[in-house]
Amino acid sequence: MKRFFSILSGLILTISVTSSFAAALPAPKIVKVNERIHAFIGPMELPNKKNQGYMVNSILIVGDTGAIVVDTGFTDEIGTMLAKQVAKLTKKPVTHVINTHHHGDHSLGNTAFPNAKILSSEQCRKLALEHGAEWISIVEGAAGRKFPNTKVITAETTYPQNSKTELTLAGVKMVFLIPEAAHTIGDMMIWLPDDQVLLSGDVMVNKVTPSFRDARLKEWIHALSEVQSLPVKTIVPGHGPLMSKQDAAAMHQRMASLYSGIEAGVKAGLTDSEIRQKLDLTEWKKLHHFDEQMGANINKAYLEIEAASF
Repeated sequence: MKRFFSILSGLILTISVTSSFAAALPAPKIVKVNERIHAFIGPMELPNKKNQGYMVNSILIVGDTGAIVVDTGFTDEIGTMLAKQVAKLTKKPVTHVINTHHHGDHSLGNTAFPNAKILSSEQCRKLALEHGAEWISIVEGAAGRKFPNTKVITAETTYPQNSKTELTLAGVKMVFLIPEAAHTIGDMMIWLPDDQVLLSGDVMVNKVTPSFRDARLKEWIHALSEVQSLPVKTIVPGHGPLMSKQDAAAMHQRMASLYSGIEAGVKAGLTDSEIRQKLDLTEWKKLHHFDEQMGANINKAYLEIEAASF
């Protein structure tokens, strides 16, 4: 009997601890873009014990026949928190989830939307299957605990690289814009022409240093230039506050200038550390996570440019 009560007490403690972690998740800042689009702006910090991995922007689109959620967070708990926020804004069921790319902070919350049809690029699905376990390990390490209910759930319907697909979901017209590559080789942006709103995923971020971890920079810069041809009023980036077309142009210029500076250094035979000393990083230093990200970013760009020269 003592052993039974000991097990029961342990179970209650586990449930209590799990619940406290879930309750401690930071609330998103909900920004009403228009009557049917709400942006859930997440924290800009990197994943840590305090935010339990919550660091991403998500989007709710309320359609005629259902709701659409774009990007679902890093864990099942974050996905569940987002689902509760969605339910406060609409009684319509979530019929579709769209993942802008495979990184876990954008896709591992899919678990919380079991009745939704999941859509992504083909490469997003492939990369999620290949690297999903790694992303679960990343968030568990950062949060300092396990997330046993966080699973890799990938798209049922996918779209190819370097494609443009016009479709209507839940009565909402949208265009899936999939570059050859950008922040990853599986990125997808969602253009809502009737709203003049672009949901960019991490192809665009605002006030934070973008991660070059899985990037192909030359194609990323090209994708940023392509955005300038759209009659955009509002951009919901993958991280950070809403952006204007002018903000997107500034990011494009910042990325292009960095690339050309590193390329010039490679051609001059400099090492990546020598190149960093010569780069003008004034604008980059204004961004969150500059110290944590920029060294690795320059090295990634250096290696890409160096490989292209052979």
